[in-house]
Amino acid sequence: MARHWTRGAAGAVLALAGVVAAAGCSNDSGSPSGNSSKAASAASKAASAASSAASSLASQGSDALASASAEAKRKLDEAKGGVQAKDDVTLGTPAVGGDGKATAKVTAKNTADSGKSFAVQVNFTDTSGNLLDVVVVNIKDVAAGASGEGTATSHRKLTGQVRTAVGTALRY
Repeated sequence: MARHWTRGAAGAVLALAGVVAAAGCSNDSGSPSGNSSKAASAASKAASAASSAASSLASQGSDALASASAEAKRKLDEAKGGVQAKDDVTLGTPAVGGDGKATAKVTAKNTADSGKSFAVQVNFTDTSGNLLDVVVVNIKDVAAGASGEGTATSHRKLTGQVRTAVGTALRY
């Protein structure tokens, strides 16, 4: 996650620094202006501010992901007596809504001979496989031989092409 934010912010820093430096390096006649050191200083300050903002965003993203992962673990731990059921869960194609949050349909098939519930960890990733967010969907009281459905919704806005994968699925 941090790598994803840092790469984008680094590009913004370079672009911003180039624009600021170019704006102060020549006058209308094309000759160097007397303010080139001021422009360089302004570019340096802008690059420093953008770099600081990128670090802050990366930290916030990492913190949010760590918090979501901890919450997912806590919810999975609540599924007392759960058995692995990853093969009984399918995910629909994720979509990013107008609010910027990604959603995906979660379907759990109960192959047990009695009613069961499911706790499904859904990992939202980018196309490179970098983890963007983690949520747990609880699908309650699925009858024997039947399927239950739920919706996984990311905790925060996600950008780019988002993919999903089942991290853990427990039937209990």
